[in-house]
Amino acid sequence: MAEPEREAVDVAVGVLIAADGRFLLTSRPAGKVYAGHWEFPGGKLEAGETVEQALRRELHEELGITIGPAQPWKVEIMDYPHARVRLHFCKVHDWSGAFEMREQQAMAWQTLPVQVAPVLPGTVPVLAWFAAERGFSGPTH
Repeated sequence: MAEPEREAVDVAVGVLIAADGRFLLTSRPAGKVYAGHWEFPGGKLEAGETVEQALRRELHEELGITIGPAQPWKVEIMDYPHARVRLHFCKVHDWSGAFEMREQQAMAWQTLPVQVAPVLPGTVPVLAWFAAERGFSGPTH
């Protein structure tokens, strides 16, 4: 018998892009699933929140910044052993405040190919989208 389809958890993901084209990756903090893996920051939507509201809240809670407009980009469903997640990727070009790693995570501004490892599986498609947009060929991570 096939397993029943798992309900996807909605997650808002911020793809912060600096003026020079670099993008921000953060590491997953100790104690979380895939601790130490690199990803784009964000978190789960709470009841009644829009993707942009969740992203605004999560990036303030995790990084101490206040974001400007979040531009919806792409949606990807990832099946992890622990959960099925619907990742709502949003590009963010404007933010204010100093970055604070409030969950003792690390941050790194990256270009292609990214130099940090290991990369979370849900991050890999985004790197491919960047490569396509930017005319980059070769391994992305």
